[in-house]
Amino acid sequence: MFKQKSQGFTLIEVMVVVVILSILAVFVVPKIMDKPEQARKTQVMQNLRIIEQSLNMYKLDNSNYPSTDQGLDALVTKPSGSPEPRSWNTEGYINRLPKDPWGGDYQYLNPGTHGKIDIFSFGPDGTASDDDIGNWNL
Repeated sequence: MFKQKSQGFTLIEVMVVVVILSILAVFVVPKIMDKPEQARKTQVMQNLRIIEQSLNMYKLDNSNYPSTDQGLDALVTKPSGSPEPRSWNTEGYINRLPKDPWGGDYQYLNPGTHGKIDIFSFGPDGTASDDDIGNWNL
């Protein structure tokens, strides 16, 4: 009667599909690979806003920002030293200080070099350089 042909893909068909997928990968992969770094920078900006709002609440209660020596820890625990906080909130101003996406601590300067106060991350390299991300970028 009828002979059945075995069904499947020929080598040429498989090669065409592989070439098409390779061409798509060349254009798509670079765009996708840049997204994690962009997401980290967005996370830093959000954290900076939260820390800055907490510092503004601190200033409302105490009439000034914590000193550079008192640092951002003054948002979590009552600081000692000068200037002594007059009306420090017993619950603190933030539950805990976040780490930046690269595992580093956020930095704080009062007075800042870019504004009244500077809050910033050293970025992916972990050292002071041109890739620092600070509240001056908000």
